[in-house]
Amino acid sequence: MLETLLEFDYALFQLINQDWHTPFLDTILPYWREKTTWIPIYLFIITYALWKYRWQGLLMMVMLVATLGLADTMSSKVIKKNVERLRPCKNEELKSDVKLLVDCGSGYSFTSSHATNHFSIAIFLILLWGYKHKWLPYALVFWATSIAFAQVYVGVHFPLDIVAGSLLGILIGYLGYQVYKFIQVRWHPNFVL
Repeated sequence: MLETLLEFDYALFQLINQDWHTPFLDTILPYWREKTTWIPIYLFIITYALWKYRWQGLLMMVMLVATLGLADTMSSKVIKKNVERLRPCKNEELKSDVKLLVDCGSGYSFTSSHATNHFSIAIFLILLWGYKHKWLPYALVFWATSIAFAQVYVGVHFPLDIVAGSLLGILIGYLGYQVYKFIQVRWHPNFVL
């Protein structure tokens, strides 16, 4: 079963990383997956929360940062260091065929921290503000999914890495939001978003 799953994972990686390349995506996706690309969006989210919700917004952002910190720690420090799966660009069987568009990276592959981190942010924000802004869940799911996909496209992760990372991020984003709600009810029970 595991062997079949890994064979499928390799085949899907080769399809995305080698067969689906276009000049447009080759130009865009290395920047799209770069966390510094999104700094203006992160600053907007922080500014919006603090402007719209004041002190409650500060709690929202503290909990979002804590959720992100937990997501990154679980993926990078716990799972990757215990699973020790090599990145495609470091895998001896594959690396000569990998179309690598960015630096290979020094860490392991499973789970994708990019996928974990971005899905944890997306789910937290969807649960926080998605009911007020009906377009927001679609935009955030597209954003997180496209960043995760880019990790495979540029050659640094397998599809299984991003699927597992995405699921981990969804779980942590949900848990982070539940902790936020618990604190928010204790701190200010009459507050309504």
